[in-house]
Amino acid sequence: MWKWTCLVSHLLLSTTVSPLGRQQPPHPKRPFITFTGDQMEGNFNHLVVDERTGHIYLGAVNRIYKLSSDLKVLVTHQTGPDDDNPKCYPPRIVQTCNEPLTPTNNINKMLLIDYKENRLIACGSLYQGICKLLRLDDLFKLGEPFHKKEHYLSGVNESGSVFGVIVSYSNMDDKLFIATAVDGKPEYFPTISSRKLTKNSEADGMFAYVFHDEFVASMIKIPSDTFTIIPDFDIYYIYGFSSGNFVYFLTLQPEMISPPGSTTKEQVYTSKLVRLCKEDTAFNSYVEVPIGCEKNGVEYRLLQAAYLSKAGAILARSLGVGPEDDILFTVFSKGQKRKMKSLDESALCIFVLKKINDRIKDRLQSCYRGEGTLDLAWLKVKDIPCSSALLTIDDNFCGLDMNAPLGVSSMVRGLPIYTEDGDRMTSVIAYVYKNHSLAFVGTKSGKLKKVSDFCVFEFGELAVT
Repeated sequence: MWKWTCLVSHLLLSTTVSPLGRQQPPHPKRPFITFTGDQMEGNFNHLVVDERTGHIYLGAVNRIYKLSSDLKVLVTHQTGPDDDNPKCYPPRIVQTCNEPLTPTNNINKMLLIDYKENRLIACGSLYQGICKLLRLDDLFKLGEPFHKKEHYLSGVNESGSVFGVIVSYSNMDDKLFIATAVDGKPEYFPTISSRKLTKNSEADGMFAYVFHDEFVASMIKIPSDTFTIIPDFDIYYIYGFSSGNFVYFLTLQPEMISPPGSTTKEQVYTSKLVRLCKEDTAFNSYVEVPIGCEKNGVEYRLLQAAYLSKAGAILARSLGVGPEDDILFTVFSKGQKRKMKSLDESALCIFVLKKINDRIKDRLQSCYRGEGTLDLAWLKVKDIPCSSALLTIDDNFCGLDMNAPLGVSSMVRGLPIYTEDGDRMTSVIAYVYKNHSLAFVGTKSGKLKKVSDFCVFEFGELAVT
């Protein structure tokens, strides 16, 4: 249970501002440094910042930009358009396609910095989602693997359809965990997989599955019969990160539920956290748990954005955790029924990652005692009973070839620290400054708000385009 009284009393002692969540008067508008790309090319899709140099990399439609910290263009790399058809699988650069080809934009779907090899991984929508590896200094193309099916990461053209997490090693090649919507093509694309990130950008094994044999592979595929229950089923990935021995993804998933007092089922969307062990090549450690938050009887269940930060000394005391404990900052919109047209009511909520892991451990222990079922909404056979096994399940348990993949039925509730009723929050970032945990949230109308010790200051509209 979250301790509201502890948190509120601390805030009253540490600041003279108004009670939890009350919005302060807007600050005067300040000038922002701006960068405007080529208007003919369309939207920016993704942004990453080199922590060592401060250089900014922008993934846009048909172009990758490298900017200085004051938003001056240093170099660009063109990625499209090119002749393509989304029905061509394999893509026409591998074999002749009988579908009509038309000039097609390349929407950037994933942008990651590989610090170890000093390169940028830029994946687009052309050719079923192939990726370029670009040198950070000048965006020179180091490699563009495309001749194997493992090189086609996602056939979805939406920019937010793919999320990647790099797991780095000092004495071996790194791993790249890829999570993507499959757009009704589970036979072509796994929804989550771990890939080899070879030192040589042109190596034949680049993006190959970490492990693959006739029966087991480093991937999770959505069973095709799931689509007989929910025809438009998919898993939409919002955020991903690594912490300790695990990799995590935050998702939105459709489910069919029966409302109270009703005999018919309706489709809703549930926000879920997915966890995998970094070293689990067979993906037996896959567990997912529903997340959300509630304030004053209002349920906020549709995940919009998330960011992992540390607690910091002041927030840590309030939550009863350590200053270096991981805190997950999340933005949810109200309800569960609208994915594409979320309601404007939204909430900024925090989760202690250790508490989520404790819930997962409890579920693993009960399942290995033979209690309950696998309970995964996307498994038609989700009512498979858990199997009993005599073993010790600690904090770092990585599963066996039984009781997997596994779902947690009870929702983990976060602590709402700020709500917005009219201007939906759509993004969040957080960090610790002088022991204070700070968060910045962006809104649908383009405003930026700073949440400092959980009192909100509005900076007005952003002019960034």
